[in-house]
Amino acid sequence: MATNELRRDMTRSIVNHILVVEDEQDTALFLRTLLEEHGYHVTIAKDGGQAHSSFSMHKPDFVILDLILPHESGFEICEHMKQRECHVPILILTAIDSPESRQLATRVGADGYLLKPCNPDELLELIKEISNDLWEQEHLPPEKVKTEERIHFFCPCGKKLKVRIKHRGRTMTCPACHESLMVPLHD
Repeated sequence: MATNELRRDMTRSIVNHILVVEDEQDTALFLRTLLEEHGYHVTIAKDGGQAHSSFSMHKPDFVILDLILPHESGFEICEHMKQRECHVPILILTAIDSPESRQLATRVGADGYLLKPCNPDELLELIKEISNDLWEQEHLPPEKVKTEERIHFFCPCGKKLKVRIKHRGRTMTCPACHESLMVPLHD
């Protein structure tokens, strides 16, 4: 079995139940449909109260969390969830595209950050990637944890960027100037 196939199979066993915290009904329905089509069990929470209840009663294997929610922000929800269960992966899925928002998401424990509207394949790949990375950190001795090489390059605006080598040739958005650029194929 090829390494990528094995990692896909491993993700299926690591992530079964995904909690989606999203108050916008169309987005929640889209995410539920997409994830269920790929074999995940999905629970939808529309606000912080529902998110905390669901998280406590039926601990998910993965959380997809919007930032703009009624009564409590996604930042607050993420921080509370990470304090309770630090090994449950949390992916922020939001329309907020600012460096400050990304930094705050990292500080409160988010494991990933993706902008709406998102590419469904990119979302599914991030779920696998984040889940596998956290599982390896939790279950493998430090010397066995895969340290994937990264490529360093600069945006024309001067921002230094660092991405995984597997993203060579892909298009990304600079977090500083928001310009679209291609990850270099060579160093």
